[in-house]
Amino acid sequence: MAAHRVGRRQGRGGGSPGGGSLGGGSPGRPPPSARSPALQRRPARATVKYNRRELQRRLDTESWIDRGLQELYRGREQEIPDEVNIDELLELETDEERAQKLQLILKSCSADPEDFIQQLLVQLKGLPKQQLLQRPSPEDPPP
Repeated sequence: MAAHRVGRRQGRGGGSPGGGSLGGGSPGRPPPSARSPALQRRPARATVKYNRRELQRRLDTESWIDRGLQELYRGREQEIPDEVNIDELLELETDEERAQKLQLILKSCSADPEDFIQQLLVQLKGLPKQQLLQRPSPEDPPP
């Protein structure tokens, strides 16, 4: 009889129908000893692959660009450039080079894109390239 009680405390016995307090764990879940090692509870704080603040800032900038292009090309959505590549702009040395590149991208725009370009240059200040936001994975070959 005592052996049966010890077994129940370790999660091997019948226990109460709802999981009970003797089986350990939550009702409807197997006791911790019955779970496989791979399914055990993970640490509360998971490793983050990206710097969240910088990633959010980048996403906000991309959304701002999309909204700005929608305004500039209102009524002519089919003429909107396919992409304004933030990383290509960040690789350029000066704001003047970035402004020239943006003017080339927006050459089909009948509205004046100068305000958009100047505001975008401000948004790009301090924004890291995407490669700097991502941690290298173990499978990636070293650069």
